[in-house]
Amino acid sequence: MKKLFSALLIAGLALWAVPASAHDKIKVVASFSILGDMVQQVTGELAEVTTIVGPDADAHVYTPNAADAKAVADAKVIFVNGLGFETWSQTLIDNSGTKAKVYVATEGITPLKVDGETDPHAWNTLTNGMIYVNNIAKSMAEADPDHADAYKANAKAYNERLKALHDRAVAEIAKLPADSRTVVTAHDAFGYLANGYGMTFLAPVGIDTEAEPSAKQLADLIDHLKKVKAGALFVENITSPALVEQISRETGIKIGGKIYSDALSERGGPATSYEKMFEHNLTTLITALGKQS
Repeated sequence: MKKLFSALLIAGLALWAVPASAHDKIKVVASFSILGDMVQQVTGELAEVTTIVGPDADAHVYTPNAADAKAVADAKVIFVNGLGFETWSQTLIDNSGTKAKVYVATEGITPLKVDGETDPHAWNTLTNGMIYVNNIAKSMAEADPDHADAYKANAKAYNERLKALHDRAVAEIAKLPADSRTVVTAHDAFGYLANGYGMTFLAPVGIDTEAEPSAKQLADLIDHLKKVKAGALFVENITSPALVEQISRETGIKIGGKIYSDALSERGGPATSYEKMFEHNLTTLITALGKQS
């Protein structure tokens, strides 16, 4: 009996010794992988971050499931990109019955327009990325004021890294001749990068990956590319390479590699965080375009 009591006492002490923080993390949901990583960088060990649309997945065409509804229902804080990116998010939030506070990470960002539509891919310039980070820190401080200083400090350190990467991007792209900065991607996701770093991005598909170009639109793009002599073509991780491969065959423009637009890469890939994604894209673009200059 004494041995049994001792065993139970030891087991009880072991459970009691588990740090409270392991059970008390604030539950946060982010709509897609890039935003989820930003939230994780700001919250660190203080939050349990769940991402609805994961790595290498297309948020434009995503259909939420029961697990997503449960995660949203259990959350205290929800972050969405906004700007019309997650067309499914409001329905998911409403149907889940969640009492979570919903924050829009693009608050304060000036949106670009593509053919009259709002371009939601605002994270593709690091100056906007830093606004995301500040919005996340401010929102988390409101939702969890006891840790406001920690969120602020994490955001400051994170933005210092993003600013250094931004400065590097500006310097490296500036070395490319002006006529070597035109590239083609699968869909129109890089308008903010083009606007922020002095490049031109063309695409057979608009801002939404569900769209399909007409035969005439594709033919017009191919004719245009033959005239302007684009530096390189790039496939994306969330779209089929078929269109880009067809354009390459018909124009003779080489495919310069894969870049990441709307989602991070799976574990083991080159773009497992927002920072790594941008750095990979920058290196891939510079390498391919540098060969043309």
